[in-house]
Amino acid sequence: MIAAQLLAYYFTELKDDQVKKIDKYLYSMRFSDETLRDIMSRFRMEMEKGLGRDTNPTATVKMLPTFVRSIPDGSEKGDFIALDLGGSNFRILRVKVSHEKKQTVQMESQNYETPEDIIHGSGSRLFDHVAECLGDFMEKQNIKDKKLPVGFTFSFPCAQTKLDEAVLLTWTKRFKTSGVEGMDVVKLLNKAIKKRGDYDADIMAVVNDTVGTMMTCGFDDQRCEVGIIIGTGTNACYMEELRHIDLVEGDEGRMCINTEWGAFGDDGMLEDIRTEFDREIDRGSLNPGKQLFEKMVSGMYMGELVRLILVKMAKEGLLFEGRITPELLTKGKFETKHISAIEKTKEGLTKAKEILTRLGVEPSADDCIAVQHVCAIVSFRSANLIAATLGAILARLKDNKNIPRLRTTVGIDGSLYKMHPQYSRRLHKTVRRLVPECDVRFLLSESGSGKGAALVTAWASRLADQTRQIAETLAEFRLTQEQLLEVKKRMLTEIQNGLSKKTQSTATVKMLPTYVRSTPDGTENGDFLALDLGGTNFRVLLVKIRSGKRRTVEMHNKIYAIPIEVMQGTGEELFDHIVACISDFLDYMGMKNARLPLGFTFSFPCRQTSLDAGILVNWTKGFKATDCEGEDVVNLLREGIKRREEFDLDVVAVVNDTVGTMMTCAYEEPTCEVGLIAGTGSNACYMEEMRNIETVDGDEGRMCVNMEWGAFGDSGCLDDMRTQYDRAVDDLSLNPGKQRYEKMCSGMYLGEIVRNILIDLTKRGFLFRGQISETLKTRGIFETKFLSQIESDRLALLQVRSILQHLGLDSTCDDSIIVKEVCGAVSRRAAQLCGAGMAAVVDKIRENRGLDHLDITVGVDGTLYKLHPHFSPIMHQTVKELAPKCNVNFLLSEDGSGKGAALITAVGCRMREQEQKS
Repeated sequence: MIAAQLLAYYFTELKDDQVKKIDKYLYSMRFSDETLRDIMSRFRMEMEKGLGRDTNPTATVKMLPTFVRSIPDGSEKGDFIALDLGGSNFRILRVKVSHEKKQTVQMESQNYETPEDIIHGSGSRLFDHVAECLGDFMEKQNIKDKKLPVGFTFSFPCAQTKLDEAVLLTWTKRFKTSGVEGMDVVKLLNKAIKKRGDYDADIMAVVNDTVGTMMTCGFDDQRCEVGIIIGTGTNACYMEELRHIDLVEGDEGRMCINTEWGAFGDDGMLEDIRTEFDREIDRGSLNPGKQLFEKMVSGMYMGELVRLILVKMAKEGLLFEGRITPELLTKGKFETKHISAIEKTKEGLTKAKEILTRLGVEPSADDCIAVQHVCAIVSFRSANLIAATLGAILARLKDNKNIPRLRTTVGIDGSLYKMHPQYSRRLHKTVRRLVPECDVRFLLSESGSGKGAALVTAWASRLADQTRQIAETLAEFRLTQEQLLEVKKRMLTEIQNGLSKKTQSTATVKMLPTYVRSTPDGTENGDFLALDLGGTNFRVLLVKIRSGKRRTVEMHNKIYAIPIEVMQGTGEELFDHIVACISDFLDYMGMKNARLPLGFTFSFPCRQTSLDAGILVNWTKGFKATDCEGEDVVNLLREGIKRREEFDLDVVAVVNDTVGTMMTCAYEEPTCEVGLIAGTGSNACYMEEMRNIETVDGDEGRMCVNMEWGAFGDSGCLDDMRTQYDRAVDDLSLNPGKQRYEKMCSGMYLGEIVRNILIDLTKRGFLFRGQISETLKTRGIFETKFLSQIESDRLALLQVRSILQHLGLDSTCDDSIIVKEVCGAVSRRAAQLCGAGMAAVVDKIRENRGLDHLDITVGVDGTLYKLHPHFSPIMHQTVKELAPKCNVNFLLSEDGSGKGAALITAVGCRMREQEQKS
């Protein structure tokens, strides 16, 4: 329905031909719904451009991220100051948000003038003026000695990378202060406050007045997700899905976008609907070619538009009998408030006569009716255009939510919307016609954007407090260079204690001799069986080693599970299960009749008295089988084979997985003399000089020592670095007080440390809305593999959230960020502790050999080292920093525990043959 029909009742007294003349004259200002829908779709395209990373630089509608991630949720509280700078008046408010029975807001405010010479002067003068007004307000409120959080409503286009900074892109609304564009307004204001030195303020949030309006209305209606200003200037903001905002990291949750829609059309997109009057206004403005949409619709320009139309009509003899006065020709003499007065239903024509008389044009009754008609067409055009752009936002919100009907609230403020007698009704009506599938409530912002700025500040101060407390919690996991050097030093002391006869019995790092005296030399040959027991899985392997020019190692293996009841049952049940698995494998390979040499990888602390005898010192990694500790595991295996009476095997060697790893890598790389496991458990071994191993006779040559370094710290020497979370994990483990170093840096425990931190942060209200789910209470639920997945750089927050949801944890975007941070702190410390231990080992070897510089290779295996995205680089870096005289190369072991056991068995067979010959 065209504007003329809607306004028909205005013109009952107007001669028919004159109506036609004016309607024809201003035809281009009246739009059909079809045109408005077209403008709506153009604006949607512009929004898309503004959101895209590649298209944003050239987009006119800038779609600026505000870093406001939610509307008030009712938990905000505190005492805040809000500054509101956006027009000729500058307002300061003190806002108290309290939580007695229900959330209440008390406000006291004062207005300050911003003189013209300051608006057009220098930036430092403007901010000195703001700082002076703030000082005056604080003095009157008697709060100069307090450092209250401040929210700053700054109603100009700004680029933000966080909530408390805003770089001014361009001045609008008559402001032309020099030296501010391209600068962070928070820094400028802080500088001005500092210069005064008589009070302190903590500016926590900068918001646009549109965002302030949305937040103010959101406080009263939690459905509010759009804010609009229709006053001197015009703008809108709304809650956009983060996944669509290319300019901000993360894709979880929502963020308020400040559209800066005043610049819509600056690229020529609206040329077909702009009139000669719009072009004339633009030419005479402070910023030609900019804010073209705003110049068609906002209060600052509407009065001037009407004046230009009246001048032209008078010149053409259509009004005032062609009279043109100096007043009518003076820019700014016809104001937007005059339009509001003239369009009032009852006294409008009287007002028209008064206003026109003041302009000296001596209007007739027909003139007054004609001018009222012109005003109506101009203001109706404004309402229609705003309805089209708002309609685009509402349609986008509906599509984002993927729902058939949108029910939402639009918070709205601005003098034009509030003061004009017909504006709001026209706007609402057109919006409902353009987006019939949206049920919109329009909520007038009673207290302006100041209250909104205070609410954003309340939200920000809660967030800042939370961030600080989380940082304090995680600071305990950040080890300094001094602390790491101390770990290295203490490890060296423990190594010495373990090697020395006098202290070995009380040493925590046991330094167990393995009777492996040499790494492979390439002559190893034959078929070998290998067993690998070290976790919840058990493997049996057939390894065919061929020597010669083209050395080859061919492997066949089968994996068997070890049920928890067997792990924690009797020793006899455990070894019967192992022998049953070997029997199945030999059947599978068709080798039941051969008596193969066998290497047994047994990844638990063993005291060896020879290559084929290993007495279990104690179980680790969740094993609890009875009657095994203090027994020779090779004998237990041989007895199990006897009980079965199906086959016979020649058990040549019992090996630790760490030693197996070293041997596998040494087969490929002769400089490999250290083995490291960083997986479910953590351990290391290395080739020590025989003269230093006081627990074994003989001083010649070297022997591999299985450090069993997981028990480092069991004497209390790491207590100053253990956190409450480490203690909680230790207290509830199967072996409290044991393997403390391992519990700080191995895969089996990292997830559990993280879980304990998450519970604590949730109890303190920082995570999961303070709700501890049953899942989070479950021990072991947070597996270390989740740490690896969560910390992957390629993983977006959306995927972190889905991992957490899989664990039954309903997380927000902020939750996901915190969880990622916690995982990072725990795994980083693990890698650094592991690196400090390794630095001690390589420095010990260098000193053993009296070298200034050592080149050495470490063979490594373990899921944590292999799969975690940051563990290995952090560990390498730590070793480099703590052992600068060693050049350490890390070589990933390909199947260390299986192939390694076979290689040790082959080396054992070779050495046995040599001894028999001699």
